[in-house]
Amino acid sequence: MFSHLIIIQPLGFLYGSAGPFLSPDNLVGRSGNSFPPSAATVSGLYAAKYSQPGINKRGETTQQLNLPDLTLAGPFWAYTKDTQNFYVPTPFNYLAEMNPPQDEEKIRQGKIIEKLTWNSETQQWQPLKPGKFDTETWLPINQWEKAETVSKAPWQYLPHLHPRLETEQRRVDASSEQGSLFLENSIQMHPDTCLVYLTNTPIDDGWYRFGGEGHLVEVQCQPITNETLLGRLNQPVGNNFALITPAVWGSNRLSYRFPTIRQEQDWITAPEWENAQVFTERPRPFRYRLGGTGDTKRLARGRYAVPPGTVYVLEKGIPKPWFDWDKCWFPDEGYSYKRWGCGLALPLS
Repeated sequence: MFSHLIIIQPLGFLYGSAGPFLSPDNLVGRSGNSFPPSAATVSGLYAAKYSQPGINKRGETTQQLNLPDLTLAGPFWAYTKDTQNFYVPTPFNYLAEMNPPQDEEKIRQGKIIEKLTWNSETQQWQPLKPGKFDTETWLPINQWEKAETVSKAPWQYLPHLHPRLETEQRRVDASSEQGSLFLENSIQMHPDTCLVYLTNTPIDDGWYRFGGEGHLVEVQCQPITNETLLGRLNQPVGNNFALITPAVWGSNRLSYRFPTIRQEQDWITAPEWENAQVFTERPRPFRYRLGGTGDTKRLARGRYAVPPGTVYVLEKGIPKPWFDWDKCWFPDEGYSYKRWGCGLALPLS
C-alpha cells in the first residue's frame, strides 16, 4: 500500500520534452511535450540511488535495482505548504468553469458547476448541459467526494529555439553541417508549488537529477498523514470510479480502453470490465526509458494510455481497491505497468 509522498521541487527549469526538428514543412510548437514526468521517470531516482552492480541474462555487467515490490503513482502537484492535500486530474464527468484571470502571478481557480451521471435507461450521460467547459483542470484530493473548486496547472512552457546543435547533441541527417533548427520546451513551475508522487518505498531526501536533460531537483519524502486519503486509497472502487493516473491496458503490443486477459490465442476483455461505459478523451502517448549501461538508453515500446480523469461505470463492479487489482490486467515489459501506478483509480460517489 502507498505509505509516502515524494515531493519534488525544481531548482530552476524542468524539461518539458523537445519538439521535433523544425523545417518549412514541419513548423510545430509543443507537439512533442510530455509534462509532468510520469511515475516511470521517478523510478529513475531509485535506480540512481540504490542500483548495485550485477550480471544480466546475457552475462554482461550492469547496474541492477533490487526493489521488486516498488510501486509508484503520479504525477500530481500540490502547494508546498499543504502537500498532503495534493491535486489530481478532475474526472471528465465534472463540468468546470474557470474564473476570469485576474493576477498573472496566481494560479487560476474555477468551480464545478455540474456533475454528469450515467443513465442506463437512456444510455446517456445526464443532465445534458449545452455550452463549452474548461478542461485539463485539477481537483484537490480532499474534495474528491464533494468537488467544488478546481485549479489550472501551476506551470508554464518557455520555448527555446536553438539555431544549431553542438556535436554531442542529438542530430538528424541534414545537408547543413550545423544541423537543424531545434525547439526545446522548458517548464517553469509556480514557486509555491511542487510535484507529488505516491510510493510504497521511501527514498532519501536530497538533490537529484530528474527527467530529460538531468535538471536538478530537491526531493523530500514524507509519510502520508492524511487519514482520509489513506482510507480512500484502501476503499474498493466499486462500479463507478475515475482514473487519476494514465492507464495502459491491453497486451504487451496493443493498447485498449479496458484491461484484457489472455484466453488461448486471443486477448479478451477482463470479465469485470465487460459492457463497461466509459467517459474519456483521446489517448495519450506513453513511453519511458528502460535505462542500461551504454551511451544509448533503451526505450520501452511506445503505447497509448487512457488519460487520467477517465470515468468508468461497470455492471459488476470491482470489490477491491486498486492496489489489490489482478496483476494480469497490466502489461508486463520487464516490469509490470502496475509498478508505475498505471490506472490508479478512486471510487466516485
